[in-house]
Amino acid sequence: MQYNPGWNNSSVNLLHVRAAGPADTLHYVWSSIGAPAVLLVATASGSSVLRINWTQLLSPAPAGAIWIDPPSSVIYSTAVVFTKVFEYSEAKTPEELFYPPYDLSDFSWDSVNRTLNHTALTAEFTGVPATDPSGSFSNGSVAFRVTAYEASGRDSPLPSLLHTANSSKVEFVLAGVAPRGNGSRFALEVATVEETGVVQKLRSARSIDDEYTPTIFEMLSLVAESRNDSSTLSFLQWKATAYGSRSPRREDSIQCRPRGLQAANWTLPVSSIVHAYFGEGTGSTYTVSAINISFGGEEGKVYQEKRYLSWSALLGFGQPPKDTFSPLVISIMAVALGTPMAMLLVGSCVVLFAQRKRYSEYEPIN
Repeated sequence: MQYNPGWNNSSVNLLHVRAAGPADTLHYVWSSIGAPAVLLVATASGSSVLRINWTQLLSPAPAGAIWIDPPSSVIYSTAVVFTKVFEYSEAKTPEELFYPPYDLSDFSWDSVNRTLNHTALTAEFTGVPATDPSGSFSNGSVAFRVTAYEASGRDSPLPSLLHTANSSKVEFVLAGVAPRGNGSRFALEVATVEETGVVQKLRSARSIDDEYTPTIFEMLSLVAESRNDSSTLSFLQWKATAYGSRSPRREDSIQCRPRGLQAANWTLPVSSIVHAYFGEGTGSTYTVSAINISFGGEEGKVYQEKRYLSWSALLGFGQPPKDTFSPLVISIMAVALGTPMAMLLVGSCVVLFAQRKRYSEYEPIN
């Protein structure tokens, strides 16, 4: 993990996470220059490196300021941009009441260097609006907590996401922000940038097993698929829940649902690292898709009471991880289903045996 590689000023944030294998390298470039974003690049070289022209990156024309060396080693690249936070109230009228959105490209962000943990492989981007006329952020902030992984495993805190070494986690946190209405709910707008020939699809998978995330039976994935062979190139995966506590428990669950994945025909908000890597072709040569992730409990009461909301998502390369039944669940299912089947089989044998056996007090006549 490198903070602002090649730049000694902490007034801007760029975090480079590099995972090197014997014949390939995965690059994650997180930044809050402009809208918070992460650039994901996979290369077919175990020694590929990130190059940054800082003077150009911080200029009004950053196109070409970020690249991977050697350029020929890049086999796939994409970007995820967190653009806006919406606040709305579900009124009794047919239409929802929306307040002016919080544009994350207009936020002021603290130095990530203070939260960077090279042992735990974690960092936190914390920001507040540059101007806050409503005073909602007087005691609050928005944060994106980043976690990298060295091996496969499962997070201990809820929602206990299963991860691999090819993935990273981002946690969106809304803490202490005063709602602008009674029963306010929030939504996070997420945009993706893909190369030509790649399409975004939203998948939903349901399971009867909620062992690791109690009462949550749905897993959602936003996957990037190649139009040619339908292979999955990257993903953004999350459980259908958020939480209203710093130490989440089952009772702190907040309903989470996706809204309207669509091709974005609007101009992508300012995100310097996206324009710096993909250039001015964003929106023409490259396709932009957007989806809203909304959070809301019963009339928004969970957030009203605790003023805290956290949502975790996994992002990475290849197929998203799939949960399987644990040995404990398999054993319980075997006992629950096997015992009645065994009793039914034994009972059937007893009945058949009883029907075959005949009793008579007379001797047979020869």
